[in-house]
Amino acid sequence: MGSSETEAVRGTNVPAGLRKNGAGPKTNGFIKEWAVALRRDKGLYLLAAPGLLFFLVFKYFPIWGLALAFKDYSPWSGFWGSEWVGFKYFQEFFSNPDFWILFRNTMGISFMNILFFFPMPIVLALLLNEVRVLFFKKFVQTVIYLPHFLSWVVIVGICFLLLSQGTGVVNQLITESGGKSIAFLTNPDGFWLMLTAQSIWKEAGWGTIIFLAALTAINQELYEAAQIDGANRWKQMLNITLPGIRSTIIVLFILRLGQVLEVGFEQIYLMASAPVSSVADVFDTYVYRVGILNGRFGYATVVGVFKSVVGLILVVAANRLAKRFGEEGLY
Repeated sequence: MGSSETEAVRGTNVPAGLRKNGAGPKTNGFIKEWAVALRRDKGLYLLAAPGLLFFLVFKYFPIWGLALAFKDYSPWSGFWGSEWVGFKYFQEFFSNPDFWILFRNTMGISFMNILFFFPMPIVLALLLNEVRVLFFKKFVQTVIYLPHFLSWVVIVGICFLLLSQGTGVVNQLITESGGKSIAFLTNPDGFWLMLTAQSIWKEAGWGTIIFLAALTAINQELYEAAQIDGANRWKQMLNITLPGIRSTIIVLFILRLGQVLEVGFEQIYLMASAPVSSVADVFDTYVYRVGILNGRFGYATVVGVFKSVVGLILVVAANRLAKRFGEEGLY
């Protein structure tokens, strides 16, 4: 077969893109489309770059650090030079008598947040949605948003100023009226409720933003039709408003389950004291005390791995359960 015949055969059997660039036309087409989209939406990609960079630096790169859970980390030996100990720290952590105390306290505080704190932004959003005076609505939104911008140091300081036994403003009013001073901050029975009340005050208003945005997506013609049928505001809320934001509620609830063991280090660390230590010691404070103060970084990493695995299991299970009941779910 001559050279011309060989070239003819090659030209009919081998795609041109594969002969020239070593890749098929589909690959080249995808690259071209991606390049066109990048040039067209470069402004949007530029706006998204800080967020993507944040997740890369603080969420994905630290995944390599999970190997510390299997190493006896020493700063002198370095990350790669430290001795490999396998599941030694896992066995030590789960056999530690403090594990169940930490688990009970963490789950108790998290359950209180889910039971009382999670529904509060929904309730506030529904109430604000019923306000028809625009000026008053904006004023209320501004007032309930403000605590979000205060640090936990300020929130806890205000709490101590108001509720301290003997010197607190509330206890002074109680004693002046003939009552007995109440130990709000040193009562173990009410410590979890105190933390939940602080979280509601600080973050509930800010949490209404997502639900108010979801409410704006509801078709207003549904309300008009309901009014014609004689439905009052309560029935409209039950049959139109809540079903309209149900998917948003489910997605946020699934995401909340992923953080079920994340109850906030700073708030609990500032509120903890000797009288409430039995109910205030959680995984986050334990990691700080054992991992940071005692320098046991490998052992502390085990706690982080455990929290992540539990969160992942709950998210996957809740998402499958939501889909089984006909909801969209998280993914």
